[in-house]
Amino acid sequence: MKNNKKKQNNSVPISSSAPPASTLSSSPEPPVPEKCYPNLDTCKAIILKENKDKSGIYMLTNRINAKQYIGSSIDLHNRLSFYFSCKAMENHLKDSQSYIYNALLKHGHSNFSLIILEYCSPDKCIEREDFYLSSLPHEYNILNKAGSPIGRLHSEKTKKK
Repeated sequence: MKNNKKKQNNSVPISSSAPPASTLSSSPEPPVPEKCYPNLDTCKAIILKENKDKSGIYMLTNRINAKQYIGSSIDLHNRLSFYFSCKAMENHLKDSQSYIYNALLKHGHSNFSLIILEYCSPDKCIEREDFYLSSLPHEYNILNKAGSPIGRLHSEKTKKK
């Protein structure tokens, strides 16, 4: 049996026979993931390189407890870079709540994998993120609706402001 998978650096092979996920954006079924990175720590350079100048939907998975976070960004390189900055996440947590930042800081980058679920145009990011939030488990997301403040709990400090 012929193996039709191609290996791209540290990312997990993706079948070349499947159509690109970006062409399936309007389909009711989740598309085949665009990219899979098994370890945030060892794949950092390739993650940032391969996602420069791209927008899309991603999923972080804790490899210890299988909890997931689904997010989107019109600038994946910038967004993913933020996850690699412990100082930036710590500063954010001083004023705000984030389950995924807490988990990354607690368990470390080597215990998380990243899947780029889909590349899409910037104007489709919220719509597509909402699709994945309604169809995949996501224990680290605070909000269940993409781009919506409904369900967000404000800290006492924020309420005073």
